[in-house]
Amino acid sequence: METTTLTRPGLAELVTGIRALVERRLPARETAYAVADLFRAAPLTAGILTDAERLGSPDGYVSHVLHAEDDFSLAAVVWRPGQETVIHDHVAWCSFAVISGIEYETLYRVDGGRLVEIGRSANRPGDASGFAPPGDIHKVRNTSDEIGVSLHAYGANLDVLGSSVRRAYDLPVG
Repeated sequence: METTTLTRPGLAELVTGIRALVERRLPARETAYAVADLFRAAPLTAGILTDAERLGSPDGYVSHVLHAEDDFSLAAVVWRPGQETVIHDHVAWCSFAVISGIEYETLYRVDGGRLVEIGRSANRPGDASGFAPPGDIHKVRNTSDEIGVSLHAYGANLDVLGSSVRRAYDLPVG
């Protein structure tokens, strides 16, 4: 996987800001929250992607790695209406900001061999948040009628790992 150059609008500034936060070596959850604050303050637009990248794919949501280095990565995720993830967790902290669409997130915990829903959130353009394992089991779906775009930062090198997903859950929900 090849990382995109820092010439995309606003990307160099985000990378510099995230790098400075990561270098502080805060606990993972604090880093995720701090990066979410950085996202809220940044002028994020879908212009960070090319026209072709913003189209997404009819086969499922698409993640475009925009930058990766040893301690963190930035990726833009494109969701067509109705596209969703499997229930999953992550290898490291994660922060996200919604640029367009509605990312409807359902949170879970494992209890006795089954998944129990513990929360829901409809994340809209301008919303940003962060989380860190453990306690990061979730499913995300674009519930809007438009193509959704979100920016994600992960505390891992996606060029090496290929994905931020640690595992997918195939347990009964109830």
